[in-house]
Amino acid sequence: MKVSIKQISQITGFSPATVSNALNRKKGVNKETADKILRMAEELGYQPEKIITKIKFVTYRKNGLIIDNNQFFPAMIEGVERQAKDLGYETIFSRLDCEDESFEERLEEVLEDTSSLMILLGAEMLDEDYIPFRSYKGHMVLLDGWSEDMRFDGVMINNTDSVCHAMEYLIENGHREIGYLKGNYRIKAFRYREYGYIRVLEKYRLPIKKEYQVTIGTQLESAYEDMKKYLEGAPKLPTAYFADNDIIALGAIRALKEKGIRIPEDVSIVGFDDIPFGAVSVPELTTIHVYKQEMGGVAVRRALDYIRYPGRHEKMKIQICTKFIERGSVKDLRKPDNGE
Repeated sequence: MKVSIKQISQITGFSPATVSNALNRKKGVNKETADKILRMAEELGYQPEKIITKIKFVTYRKNGLIIDNNQFFPAMIEGVERQAKDLGYETIFSRLDCEDESFEERLEEVLEDTSSLMILLGAEMLDEDYIPFRSYKGHMVLLDGWSEDMRFDGVMINNTDSVCHAMEYLIENGHREIGYLKGNYRIKAFRYREYGYIRVLEKYRLPIKKEYQVTIGTQLESAYEDMKKYLEGAPKLPTAYFADNDIIALGAIRALKEKGIRIPEDVSIVGFDDIPFGAVSVPELTTIHVYKQEMGGVAVRRALDYIRYPGRHEKMKIQICTKFIERGSVKDLRKPDNGE
């Protein structure tokens, strides 16, 4: 039987108005009273009658090494906003910045607000960052993130299979010495991409050479500076690199070209994300296209499942497939050099 505010009032001894205010987290109810009412409501299985009309998009900024100045995420956010609007929902935005002194206060505000469906951008989040969200009483979907404890729904890129496809492409083009440009902040997406890199090398029984794996920054300038420093040691280079994302690839290309290393004649490069800069670089960057707007739309539709099917509690890990984009940054080693 459905529990009412009147029943909670009779059990706790507080007036219906006080109970209502506490359940709706309104001001005017002292913390001790509110805690008693909320605890009793939870024990009784009280379900508030509320109509959700908003999608709250929460950006979680751990350190900015991935999301700052990145062309990837605005398209994803646009996909959320467009899908929400098409389905009659308003999108509101919130930002959690771990480097902000008000972070704990802002986090508490987000966790206490259950009046909206939450989509949490988890691109920079590590496993420990999800812990506070375990207590969230509302409905939440992770976008571009995943928690290994499987407590949350997640919509993410099919990272590993996408990299496997790119690596197969390099091998089909005659490359056997393939390096890896690793982002120095090892977000979950990068680790899944590394699995793909290793899987294909093992499949073809090619050596996984540590000297071909270069750890560099995740921003354009830091990727350039770190690659430039690495090249000062005149290392032996592979015939091709896979880069964790396009920004890393473009920063590395700049450093390589400054050293007189030609792309793709001397070294081939494959990126990941298909950001606009890659299509106008010289040469144009071969990469993996991510359906960013579509990911945002899928996250909205999954969030709305909580309203459409209130009795279902299974969690889903939804992986969005990608498309390989062949451009000019990969050389086909099977073809003769023609005097190059």
